[in-house]
Amino acid sequence: MTISAVYEAEASAGAAEAKSGSLTLVRNGLQVALALLTIMTISRVHQQFPAIASIRPAMVLTFLVAIFAYLNPRLIVPDSLLTTWPAKVLRYLVIWTCLSVAFGISMGNSGQYVITTFSKNVIYAFLLVAAIRNVRDLYTFACAYIAGSLVLTFNSLFVFKLVHYSGDFSYARLSDMYTWDANDVVCVLMVALALSLLVLQVGGKWMKVMSFLTIIGIAGTVSRSGSRGGLVGILVVGLAVLLLARGISVVKRVAVLVVSAGALFAWAPPGYWMQMETLLKPKEDYNYTSKDGRRELFNRGIGYIAAYPVFGLGINNFPKAECEISEKAKIARRQNTGLRCTPPHNSVIQAGSETGIPGLLLWVGLLIFGFGQMLYLSYTLPKSWLKGTPEQRFLALAPSYLAIAIVGFASTAFFLNFAWLEIYYFIAAMMAGYLACLVRFRNGSGALSPVPHILPTGGSEWRSRRGGSPVAAPVGRLSSRRS
Repeated sequence: MTISAVYEAEASAGAAEAKSGSLTLVRNGLQVALALLTIMTISRVHQQFPAIASIRPAMVLTFLVAIFAYLNPRLIVPDSLLTTWPAKVLRYLVIWTCLSVAFGISMGNSGQYVITTFSKNVIYAFLLVAAIRNVRDLYTFACAYIAGSLVLTFNSLFVFKLVHYSGDFSYARLSDMYTWDANDVVCVLMVALALSLLVLQVGGKWMKVMSFLTIIGIAGTVSRSGSRGGLVGILVVGLAVLLLARGISVVKRVAVLVVSAGALFAWAPPGYWMQMETLLKPKEDYNYTSKDGRRELFNRGIGYIAAYPVFGLGINNFPKAECEISEKAKIARRQNTGLRCTPPHNSVIQAGSETGIPGLLLWVGLLIFGFGQMLYLSYTLPKSWLKGTPEQRFLALAPSYLAIAIVGFASTAFFLNFAWLEIYYFIAAMMAGYLACLVRFRNGSGALSPVPHILPTGGSEWRSRRGGSPVAAPVGRLSSRRS
């Protein structure tokens, strides 16, 4: 399909959208490929098939999409990578993380992780930022995240099996999910919960159905996961919905929470509530008493930050530090006892211990300032947008739900190892894309048109808007033919 054909198709979709009063999905090659990559990234459905998983399809698709984007620059807005503050913070974080490789305790271990995992995640995030040209792109990627989460919840409810445990009491929970860990899955789904509530208000009929089913599936998955952090997370998100959500009455907010609570109770496995009661006795839990519990890991993590304040241990080196330089490692060697190379089980400690104080400030700052700005925008954007065009409604509603997504991520990632995983970078990319779309809309370049940007000339460098004239017409001139 030619570029002009893409614009014609997008214009037709935009016209249909205006008539229906709801947003429609983008259907051009690059954005569709990124949406499929998002579904694959969130659902990890390919990991159910060892032969497919062995070829690293998510990484392969990420680099193929990057090549396609480079060869088709008119389908992206690289300006967003340079002008939005979340994208800038991501760039600085990537640079500092790479420096941690050179100055950490194991260059080989960190370097391998950057090549095999971290690079894919940041390239994915930067591709999302550049590919979000307008509100429909932003909406499409939100729907893709929800679709991936729906696949994940379906597998969690109907495919993955419960494993029974016994101790002070017997209980059952998900295990051996070969996608996300039973604890990790709830962090992924808290973001999906916020996005599903957004799409319920602005999406078409089928996207609303998908979002509603995802919300029910999320509640059921949280209970089947047996994750205490998951219960904390869904309670925090529920409270955030009651306090922060815009465009939906209190009655409807309560109704959504009641439906979610019903699904939580309906799918609760044997022993679930007895297991949750242990939250009320934290000092009796292994996380408080064990040398490998979260309390001791937190304390040792603070020690690593103090010992390596500038560049940290190096990305992915926390477990290595646990078995080589920690006090428990020294004791184990003296006593000739076994040793667990445990991860930090806290994303804040993970970021700080592995990239130092500068990396910690960048990582945490993006979430804190992102939450603050989204919350500010949710209360300062024109109220008339809530009843305006589909684009205006999305722009008015999205900030409060992105803020809720940040709350959901932070409340669960505090107990998990998510500093370098895809979810954080997806949130950052969505914030950057949203801010870019908002600026374009406010600048009067049209509800569906991106701001002008300069195409590459003769090489890989992007020409500066201050340095000479563009080699092609600014994309803003094509607004009458693109969404």
